[in-house]
Amino acid sequence: MKKTLPEQVMDKHNVNYEPLNLNILDKTPDERDAILETFHVKHDDIYKTLAAHGDKTGPIVAVLPITKHLSLKKLAAVSGNKKVAMLPLKDLQKTTGYIHGANNPVGIWQNKHFPIYFDLTAANLPYIIVSGGELSRSDKVNPQEVVNLIHSEFADLLEHD
Repeated sequence: MKKTLPEQVMDKHNVNYEPLNLNILDKTPDERDAILETFHVKHDDIYKTLAAHGDKTGPIVAVLPITKHLSLKKLAAVSGNKKVAMLPLKDLQKTTGYIHGANNPVGIWQNKHFPIYFDLTAANLPYIIVSGGELSRSDKVNPQEVVNLIHSEFADLLEHD
């Protein structure tokens, strides 16, 4: 398997990860669960990387469970913005360097140095799964190691029902 940019960066900084050919986009719940079972992971282990724009900081990034919703108010508060809006899909690739479904926090940090925040749910987990920087490619990473590498922080980012 050819290494993606985020994987090359993690190699360079001795951050452990496990590359996975994991694609659950556009799958039925049953198909998704079968795929996840082959990798011995749960749906809650998968984290999405969302790009937003703050009125004071410009682009910012949030990493949270794929099964949860981002609170734009909480992201604004933790990032020093008054208002935060999701980045329009048409602006995603030119802003982050990645297409929808392939955004990776390490790759974004390496190329853009945007502020990146991980939801608190990841703080004490042994691993989470993030996009590997390409569609159908994921990386199983230790969230604390990634946060340390990219000078990020954990924060409460979730919309609570």
